[in-house]
Amino acid sequence: MAKKEEYLRKPEWLKIKLNTNENYTDLKKLMREKNLHTVCEEAKCPNIHECWAVRRTATFMILGAVCTRACRFCAVKTGLPTELDLAEPERVADSVALMNLKHAVVTAVARDDLKDGGANVFAETVRAIRRKSPFTSIEVLPSDMGGVYENLKILMDAKPDILNHNIETVRELTPRVRARAKYDRSLEFLKRAKEMQPDIPTKSSIMIGLGETKEQIIETMDDLRAHDVDIMTIGQYLQPTKKHLKVQKYYHPDEFAELREIALSKGFSHCEAGPLVRSSYHADEQVNSAAKQKQAHA
Repeated sequence: MAKKEEYLRKPEWLKIKLNTNENYTDLKKLMREKNLHTVCEEAKCPNIHECWAVRRTATFMILGAVCTRACRFCAVKTGLPTELDLAEPERVADSVALMNLKHAVVTAVARDDLKDGGANVFAETVRAIRRKSPFTSIEVLPSDMGGVYENLKILMDAKPDILNHNIETVRELTPRVRARAKYDRSLEFLKRAKEMQPDIPTKSSIMIGLGETKEQIIETMDDLRAHDVDIMTIGQYLQPTKKHLKVQKYYHPDEFAELREIALSKGFSHCEAGPLVRSSYHADEQVNSAAKQKQAHA
C-alpha cells in the first residue's frame, strides 16, 4: 500500500482572519464590473481580506489571467493566452480613481508570446493612472520580459514610482521553483532598471520555506544589494494546491524579525518580512520609506 504523502501542519500564526465587510464586497464588485483581474484573487493571496476590507488596496493584474510560464509555486493559470486588451489600461486607471488609491500596484502574467513581453500595455497603464490620478504613486511588478532590455526601457520610460521584480527564491532552488526564469537574469533586470532610471527605487521579494538555508537567504540579500536593489520583502511560501511544491518549513515570526534586521543592516531602505508578507504587502508604506531615505541622502 502506497504511503500517504505527509504535509506540514500550518502553525497558529498563519491563521487568517476573514473580513468581508462593505469595502471588500465593493471592491470585488468593481473588479467584476470593469472586467479586471487581480493577483489578490488569482494567486490566492492570504492578505486579500486585510487589503481589500481594511486598507482598501489591490494589486491589478493586467495582460489577462493566463500565464505562459508554469512556476511550481504559483496558482495563476498557465497556458497559451489569447487575451490582449488594449482598452485595459483605461479601465485600470478608472478603477484606481474610483477607489481613490494612494498607491497602486500593477503586475501581470508573463507573456512570452508577445514580442514586447507586454511592456507597451504596462507603460500605457502607468500613463493612464497618472492622467486620472496624478497624486497616486504607482508600483509596477513585471516578469523578466525574457531579458529583453528594450522592453524594460519602454516600461521605465513611463516613470513608475517603484520597479518591483521578484527573484522569488535562492539561487540553488531557482531551477526547481521557477519556470524559464533565471536567477542571474533577474538580478541583471533589476540592475538595468536602476541604470535606466537611477531615481526610481527597485524592489524584490523572496518566499522562504522551500528548503533554503539561512546562509542562502543572506546570500540572496547580498546579491540584491550588489545590484542596487533598495527594498526587499520576505514571506512564507504557502502551497496553493497539491500539484505545487510542498512546504519544507514554516518559519516563526521571530525568525522573520531577525531576517528583517539583517536586511536593514545590509542597507535596504525598507524590508517587510513576516509569515503573511507578499510582494505588494503594505506597498504604500514602502514607497514612503524609500522617498524619505532618498531625501535624507539628497
